[in-house]
Formats: sequence, C-alpha cells, structure tokens
Amino acid sequence: QVQLVESGGGLVQAGGSLRLSCAASGRAFSRYHMGWFRQAPGKERDFVTSISWSGGSTYYADSVKGRFTISRDNEKNTVYLQMNSLKPEDAAVYYCAAARWVYGLQDALTPERYDYWGQGTQVTVSS
Repeated sequence: QVQLVESGGGLVQAGGSLRLSCAASGRAFSRYHMGWFRQAPGKERDFVTSISWSGGSTYYADSVKGRFTISRDNEKNTVYLQMNSLKPEDAAVYYCAAARWVYGLQDALTPERYDYWGQGTQVTVSS
C-alpha cells in the first residue's frame, strides 16, 4: 500500500513558477514509477509527466516540455514537479500517482496503469 500526499499548489501569475511535491508513505517507494496528471474542470484527467523508479527515464506531455521538470528523491520518498513559465491553460488540479509496472511511454501515459493516487493539489494561474 502506498499513500500519496501532494503539496505546493496555489495561485500564481502567468509566467510564474510553482514547485509541487508528492510525499509517499511506505518503504517500497523506490520501486514505483511516479507520474503527475492534471484535471481541469469539465475535462478528462491528462498526463503531464512521469519518472521511472531510478529517475533514469522521464516522459513529458508536449504541452509542458521545456517548462516542467519532474524529479524524485528516493531517500525522502518524494517526487517533485517544477513548473516554470506557467500559462493559464496549466490551471488544474494536479494529481500524483504511483505505478508498480510501467513498460515504456504508452504505459506511462495511461491513468489505468497507476495503482495509487493522491488527493490532488489545486494550481491556479492568473492571466
């Protein structure tokens, strides 16, 4: 069992930055592929980025490439999402998720591949 708690959301002006954190419980954190998804009102939950258990592989949605960076610290059981140059369209509830088995990009993009989810943290971007 893995419990995930996101933090770091808030209100930021367009062009600004935020850093989200996702703290995981349990000793097996380092075995999990970790992802960030987001969901805006009235829209589906979309993939943002993910990182392999070792940190050696990362995936990004085209919409955030070059602006967002995912990282993890397995000793602290935490995954981070650094968001720069934020745009109003980035506003959403951001969810952290953990997947035990991910084989490549297609798996990483798919919410159904993730076993555990956090409660989400709201990101609001003013124009």
